[in-house]
Amino acid sequence: MYPKSINNLIEAFKYFPGVGEKTAERMAFHILGMENIQTDFLADAIKNAKTKIKRCKICNHITEEDICYICEDKLRNKEILCVVEDPKTVISIEKLGIYNGYYHVLNGLIQTLDGINPEDIRLDKLIKRIEDNKFKEIIIAVKPCLEGEMTALYINNVLNGMNIEVSRLASGIPMGADMEYIDPITLEKAFDNRKKLS
Repeated sequence: MYPKSINNLIEAFKYFPGVGEKTAERMAFHILGMENIQTDFLADAIKNAKTKIKRCKICNHITEEDICYICEDKLRNKEILCVVEDPKTVISIEKLGIYNGYYHVLNGLIQTLDGINPEDIRLDKLIKRIEDNKFKEIIIAVKPCLEGEMTALYINNVLNGMNIEVSRLASGIPMGADMEYIDPITLEKAFDNRKKLS
């Protein structure tokens, strides 16, 4: 019913999570009504995000440089490492301003039923980083679900005997919740009341 270019635009918007046919149509027609300078900015923003963003060589967080701004910050607490599932969780925690240590971003969580094992989420890189540094505490800040529990237990077992305190964010975060959607007060309380695993 639409010209091919509009159909392609609608199909492209449907790649976004939660966007169905009607919403994609609305978005496509909104684009048609925008000024050229706005559509050029949007197109450049998408292209730049895809071509310039890479993973930090140290912590695996997103960055445009080889090393992210957090790993470059020498004023942060060198004794604490917070292990998270994805870069969005780093941003959520940083917005609170309650944590001043370093981070390590995993490539997801262990999901043995789906064939995702420790090596698939690069836990070897995390373990090597812990061995090479003088961290006194590892905070595991992954979502409270079966996969999160499995990942936390695996990390705790590997670190057992290394004289490092391993803690987990406290309850209050509902099971299965994505960390990025947790309200700031709940996340802050979870940090304050984190539980020691070893």
